[in-house]
Amino acid sequence: MSAPLVVSIPHSLGREEAMRRLKSGLSRAASSVPVLSVDEERWEDNRMVFRVRALGQAAAGHVDVAEDHVKVEVVLPWLLQRFAEVAQAAIRSRGNLLLTKKN
Repeated sequence: MSAPLVVSIPHSLGREEAMRRLKSGLSRAASSVPVLSVDEERWEDNRMVFRVRALGQAAAGHVDVAEDHVKVEVVLPWLLQRFAEVAQAAIRSRGNLLLTKKN
């Protein structure tokens, strides 16, 4: 099994506001990426566990929400590992938009 792809995104929202924004964020983000679909999204306290599918491949991971940052960890199947850098940049970009824009 490969090492997980890890992205840490700082924020200044506090845990509750960050969680509120993220609860609708994964499905919204997936809808804007045609090759990505959400198979599972489940919250356990301040952790979201998810499974997504891209290009016919499943990836699983979780998002931990802290007071001052969000940490995303996802394990990519070997076919998607070649897109790891692109995925990391996209996660960071979408996360920053979601956690910094005014709501």
